[in-house]
Amino acid sequence: MKRRGMRSKAFTLTTAAMLSAASLIQAEEIGEVSTKFRMAGPNDKIVVEAFDDPRIPGATCYLSRAKTGGLSGAVGLAEDTADASIACRQTGPIKLPEDIANGGGDGEEVFKERASILFKTLQVVRFYDPRRRVIIYLTYSDRLVDGSPKNSISVVPIRDY
Repeated sequence: MKRRGMRSKAFTLTTAAMLSAASLIQAEEIGEVSTKFRMAGPNDKIVVEAFDDPRIPGATCYLSRAKTGGLSGAVGLAEDTADASIACRQTGPIKLPEDIANGGGDGEEVFKERASILFKTLQVVRFYDPRRRVIIYLTYSDRLVDGSPKNSISVVPIRDY
């Protein structure tokens, strides 16, 4: 009996750690629109959020994504669709960290938010194109077993102020 309780406790702690790590940075909600009426629970909606790139001050991304409502959405059990769009802009002076400017950090995770109770996430990763002096942000959804090919990109040209 004691072993079963320890395994259960370890599973609970692991699950809690996964859920808390699901969002590296918090996005600021800018607004939302309803897309589908639900008789019980909140409506399905599109949420618009903003977040600043934690390693590149002066770069801000705006992410729109679908959120499933209903009773399961109200308690956090619904799985959101893989539909998302991203638009990133230079909002201040940008000085690239040395490792990124030298070609490192490609595919670095910038933002991650859960899209289901356990196994699906919406992610934003960053790439740098030194030849064109642009930062590329890619958003996509993945799942433990299979992800979605739906994706969106945004490009931020680095301008000198």
